[in-house]
Amino acid sequence: MRSSPPSIDPSDRSWWLDEALRDEGNVPVAAPLKGELTADVAIVGGGFAGLWSALTLKNRRPGLSIVLIEASICGSGASGKNGGKVHGYWSSLGTAVQALGRDGALAIAEAGDWAQDGIRAFASECGRDIWWREGGNLVVATTALQEEKIAGVVQQARELGAEDHVAVLSIEEVQARCASPVFRHGIFYPDAATVHPARLARALRQAVIDRGVALFENTPMLSVDPGQPCRIKTPRGHILAREVVLATNAALSARREVRPHVSIFSSYVVMSEPAREQLASMNWTGDEGLADLRMFLHYFRKTEDSRVLMGSGSGPVGYGDYTQARHLTHDRASIGRAEAGLRRLLPDLREVPLARAWGGAIDVSADRLPFFKTISDTRIHYACGFSGHGVNATYIAGQCLASLVLNEKDRWSTLPFCTRPLPRLPPEPFRFAGASAIRSAILACEEADEQKRHAPALAQSIAKLPRILGLRIGVR
Repeated sequence: MRSSPPSIDPSDRSWWLDEALRDEGNVPVAAPLKGELTADVAIVGGGFAGLWSALTLKNRRPGLSIVLIEASICGSGASGKNGGKVHGYWSSLGTAVQALGRDGALAIAEAGDWAQDGIRAFASECGRDIWWREGGNLVVATTALQEEKIAGVVQQARELGAEDHVAVLSIEEVQARCASPVFRHGIFYPDAATVHPARLARALRQAVIDRGVALFENTPMLSVDPGQPCRIKTPRGHILAREVVLATNAALSARREVRPHVSIFSSYVVMSEPAREQLASMNWTGDEGLADLRMFLHYFRKTEDSRVLMGSGSGPVGYGDYTQARHLTHDRASIGRAEAGLRRLLPDLREVPLARAWGGAIDVSADRLPFFKTISDTRIHYACGFSGHGVNATYIAGQCLASLVLNEKDRWSTLPFCTRPLPRLPPEPFRFAGASAIRSAILACEEADEQKRHAPALAQSIAKLPRILGLRIGVR
C-alpha cells in the first residue's frame, strides 16, 4: 500500500523518555550486575509490568529480597513509548465477551477499575507530577461505516448492565470537546485517564529503589534455568532465586510456552511541537484522550505543554518471534500513516511541525487480551499479550504476578487473565502470511472508506475473513 512519505524519521528514543530524564535531573543509571547474587525473587524487565510486580511484592511482603534487572534503562522500552492512554476494559466488552463470556468480561472490566484506582493512588503519592489527568476517553466515528459500529457498542453495554460506563455523544457534543470537520458521533468512556508514560516508569523505578529492591540496569538476561533455585545468567554475572518473573513484553514471544499464543504487530506515533493556539481554536481544552473507530485505530492525546501525540496501530506484522522482528522500530510507511492521521483528523494542526516520531513491536495475543501465567512445573511466572493497551493492564499484571509468586488464591490470581485456556495461532509461515494479508486488506478498506471510494473486491473479501473465521486481529 502506498503512503505519503513522512516528514520526520522514526527514532529509537521516544520524546517521553527524553523529557522524563530531563525532568528528573540526570539521575545516574543503576550499575550492571556483576558476580553472583541470591534473592527470593528475580524480576526481568524494568518496564511497567516488572516495576509494578516489584512494588506490589514489597507492599505485600516487605521482607522479601527482590532483584530487578533491565536490559537498558527503566522506561526505555514499550512502557516509555506508548501513548499514555490509561483505561480498563469497558471499551473492550465486545472482544472480552467473545473470549470470556459475560461473567469473564465483567470480571476483567471490574479489575480494570481496580487498576485505575491503584494508578491514581500511586500518582497522588509518588511525589512527582506524572501528568495523571482523568478526562475520559472519547472514541469518534469519522465515516458512516464507523458510525454504524456505535449502536453495537451501546447494545453490548446495555446487555451487560454497563450503561454507566458508556455514553453516546451527538455530533454537536463531540465538536464541543474537539472540533474537527471529520468527527461525527462518538462514544465517551468516563473511566479513562492519560499519563506521561515515561514519567510513570521513572517514578516507579524510584519507588522500587526506595523500597529496597536491588536494581541493575544495562543487564540483559541471557538465559534462565528453571531449577530450584532458578538461575538467571547475565553477561557479567548470575542470579539465584526461588521465584522468577519475566516481564519483557514482546520479547517473551521467543519462548516456546508463549509463541503459539501471540503474534507481533507494531504501532507508531508522531509528536507535534507545541500548538496552544490551534488547540484553543479546536475547543480541545479538556484532558480527554481520543481514538477513532478503525480496526487499526488512530489514538491521540495532548500533553501538558500543548503538544499532540498521534498514533497509528497499523504497523507491519513481524515474522516469527520478537528476535526476528526488531526491524519494526523503523518503518517509515507507518510513521507516514500516523502523520497523515494527524493532518486528516486534526486539520488545524496541518502546519504544526513534528518534534519526534517513534514506534515498536506489540505483542498481540490470539484473543487480544493479556495473560499472566506460571510455566508448568517451574516457579517462573510471566506476563504477555498486552495487545497495545498495557498501561492499565500492567498494573493488573503486577498484582496477578505477585499473587502467583506468593502462591495466593485471591481476586487477582482467579481472574481470567490467569485462568483462561489460551487460544492458539497458526504456525509460521501461515501466521505471518495470513496476518499480513488481512492487515493489508483491512487497511485498504479503511483508507477507501475515509476517501469515500470503494475498496477493491479482493480486499473486501479478505478483510471479512477474521469475522467469518471467528478470529480477532489488530489492536482495537
